[in-house]
Formats: sequence, C-alpha cells, structure tokens
Amino acid sequence: MSDSLPPQGGHVHTPLHHVTPISTYLTVFAALAIGTLLTWYASTLDLGMMNTPIALLIAVIKATLVILFFMHVLHSTRLTWVVLIAAFLWLGVLFVLTFSDYLTRAWPIY
Repeated sequence: MSDSLPPQGGHVHTPLHHVTPISTYLTVFAALAIGTLLTWYASTLDLGMMNTPIALLIAVIKATLVILFFMHVLHSTRLTWVVLIAAFLWLGVLFVLTFSDYLTRAWPIY
C-alpha cells in the first residue's frame, strides 16, 4: 500500500529540473550587453589583422553565454552535451574543408 503513494514533495511523473535565479539571467544579460558594446568599440579601432580575431573571440564568448544559460545547456543531460559537442565538431570539419579549398586555389595575379 505504501508503494502506491507518491514521494514527498511532488507527483510521481513530475520531472526534476533546475530553477535558475533571475539574478543569473540579469548578470548574463549585462555581460551580453557589455560584449555588444565591446564589439562596437573594437570595430571603431584600427587593429590591422587583429580586427577579425578579436571580433570572433567576443562573438564566441557571447554565443557561449547564450548557449549555456539562455538555452539551459549548463543544467541539461549528458545527451544534450554530446549533441552540442558533435555539432561544434561538425562545424569545425566544415570550416576546415572550406578553408582548405579556399587556401589552395591558384589565384591569378592581375
């Protein structure tokens, strides 16, 4: 008879999930806003060949914050992490193939 009772604190079918405090969301939002302003400021500077790497670094940091906190991957299952890592590995393969084609072309000099 006691086996049919739900566990204390909820129903049998209620999944356990993590509740992120609002302060975390506000902190991440502030970091994204600062990152956007930093991207704008970096675009106004003439850093030569470092403009693109700096912009990409800022973009990767902002994308990581969005993926981890707003898409709730930080508190997801291991399967979600596997899918995320596989997606980024596939993106890396596509970049390598694209850049290897681009860099090995015979560019005519006019």
